[in-house]
Amino acid sequence: MKPTLLVLAAGMGSRYGGLKQMDGLGPSGETIIDYSIHDAAEAGFGKIVYIVREYFLEDFKKVALEKYSNVKCADGSPLKIAFVTQELDKIPEGFEINPERVKPWGTAHAVLMAADVIKEPFAVINGDDFYGKQSFRIMGDYLRSIEGTEGNFCMVGFKLDNTLSESGGVSRGICSFDAEGNLTDVEEHHEIAFCKECGKIYGENPEGKKVELNGELPASMNMWGFTPDYFAKSLEWFKVFLKENSTELKKEFYIPWAIDKMINNGQGTCKVLTTPDKWFGVTFKEDRQGVVDTLADMVKKNIYPSPLW
Repeated sequence: MKPTLLVLAAGMGSRYGGLKQMDGLGPSGETIIDYSIHDAAEAGFGKIVYIVREYFLEDFKKVALEKYSNVKCADGSPLKIAFVTQELDKIPEGFEINPERVKPWGTAHAVLMAADVIKEPFAVINGDDFYGKQSFRIMGDYLRSIEGTEGNFCMVGFKLDNTLSESGGVSRGICSFDAEGNLTDVEEHHEIAFCKECGKIYGENPEGKKVELNGELPASMNMWGFTPDYFAKSLEWFKVFLKENSTELKKEFYIPWAIDKMINNGQGTCKVLTTPDKWFGVTFKEDRQGVVDTLADMVKKNIYPSPLW
């Protein structure tokens, strides 16, 4: 079984403007998405599904198909590519949308858009985040191990100090788990930053109180793994969400909220996997050069070829 990689890219057009997200940061013009595709194919994934917005679907599809048409899976077979779109009106019947709403419905809604094209265990990532080779190997191995089961979900947690930015404070979901390594809670902290003067990490907890944080704590960077039954279960919780929020302008249906509901209602468990890799992305414009330098250094160390293909 080859798991599928679902790439959340619907919000990238608005954040970066058009197809700027396809601009290159690697030595040969590679994008962060390119590295994720390379690592996933190497780790045994067999299909990539992109979630995008309708207004840039055709341009995105053209660029992606030209770029990845010759990419091979680990067994030498061609890597499959599919595209689905996320739009505000793609919700269950019987709910009304506030006509003034423009904000997308969130990450869990985006995942639901792929229900018709994914029938095997799959991973979900952000299109503009770098996760690393080991992260995809760890995820791929776990997804292959749960083939044919239901309610076996997972997430790859990154050490908090491997996710920080030197350019400012960031928000991170700090994960708690039980003795079996199953997720029990994701608690959002804000303005997390490393204090160079004292050598400690501080952030604001959900109550807005400044607290010291352990750099070894696992942080969620939106790298999730699911069995296909996730779609039906998530759809039911989306309906619950819409009953209270369909006319709201900004509230969103997020993956952690949906997972929390499933866990607490006995519909599944979520294993917290850990990775030694360092996460990075362009959270602030000042982060860009650091990403460029990091990717160039990885090429020099022969971690990646350049060009990738």
